[in-house]
Parts: sequence; C-alpha cells; structure tokens
Amino acid sequence: MGTAEVPCHPADLADALAKGLDALESAYATEQAVTGLDALDEVALHPLLAEVLTKAGYGVHREQRYISQRSKRKASAGRRCDLVITPEGRALQDPEASKTLFEDPNATPLSEAYWLEVKTVAQFTSSGPNRAWASELLSTVSKDVAKLARDQRIFHAGLLILLWTADIETAQHDLSVWEERCLLRNLPIGMPAQRHIKIQDRLGNACGVISLYPVRHSSPRPIGQPDQ
Repeated sequence: MGTAEVPCHPADLADALAKGLDALESAYATEQAVTGLDALDEVALHPLLAEVLTKAGYGVHREQRYISQRSKRKASAGRRCDLVITPEGRALQDPEASKTLFEDPNATPLSEAYWLEVKTVAQFTSSGPNRAWASELLSTVSKDVAKLARDQRIFHAGLLILLWTADIETAQHDLSVWEERCLLRNLPIGMPAQRHIKIQDRLGNACGVISLYPVRHSSPRPIGQPDQ
C-alpha cells in the first residue's frame, strides 16, 4: 500500500464503527423499533456510518471520485468511493483549489486519505431468508476490492463488509470462503480487523459482524485471475 504511515488504522476504524453501531442498535431497542440496522440497505446505511465516524473524530467525505477518475472534465463523471476518511476531522484536499486563496493548508491530500468501500449483506430480510446471500457476498463484494486496488494513486484503502446473521459462526464461515475466493482471484486483501455486535432479532439476524479488510495495490498478475 505504499510506505507512508496509514492515516486511519483499520483496527481503530473497526473499533469506532462497532461502538457507534452498537449505540445505534441500543437506541432502536429503546424505541422498540419494528426494524433495525439489518433492514437498512447500503444507501441508507452510509450516512449512519459517516455520522458514527465523524463522532469518533474523523473527517468523513462521501461519494468521492477515485483519484484516477479526476482527469474527467465533468465532476459527475467517473467511479466514486463510498467514504473517504481523513484523520482529526480534517478536510479533504481539493486539487482545483491548490495554490489558490481557497486552499486549506491543513487539508489531507487525496493520496494520504483512507479510501473505504462499504458492502452490507443480511442473511435474513423482511421477505425471509436472503436467497441472494451467496452471490452478493462472493461476487458483488469482490468488485470493490478490484476498484480500490487498480487505482495506483490510492495508498490507503479498505473494504468494509457488514454482515447481519443469525450467529457469529455463520458470518465467520462465509467470510472465510469469501477470503479464499479473493486469494484465488488474486485480489489483494489483507487480514481484517473484525468486530461484532449483538442486535435484536427482528428478522432472524441476531448478530452484526464488522470486517474491515485492508486493500493493497494490485500485483503484476491481472486482477481477477487465479494463480497458475
């Protein structure tokens, strides 16, 4: 991932997320809410994750264009990353404001921020057992690893997988299968920082497993191709 010090350590981020999500779950329980965190899709979950990390002291910048996509003229064009995190609540550097009166001298450069893609998958949904559980976890999620690894100007990156399951054992087993699949496809993930929280069983899920996988730059072999 480069030689620079990691601006936001995965273990610290995982701790902050676990603490914040546990507090949100407690609030749902106190309110006797009909649905909980496991009923939220990714779009609805992103602002909650941003709020949790902001309260923990980080700067959180949503839907930021990948550095490699910033050559495109239209600001709306190009792939985007779910969350870009900066230490100590700092702003994220705007390359267009560089060396102008609008430049923030304390802003974190794009290449020094922590780029985080988020995926959430629930074993049980409001419709019952999630029939797309395996495909969502094994195929869709790995695409985000490839996106992060291919951007050679991103040095600090991770994939956050939030699994809502009936028990911890189910999540750990299926994550181990996913990890093996990533390694076979030459997807450069590291050892995850993993935390878990208890949630009220409303749909069949009683556990939330938070796994933050560091993502390194891609190796010389093509991403998505297994070792020969």
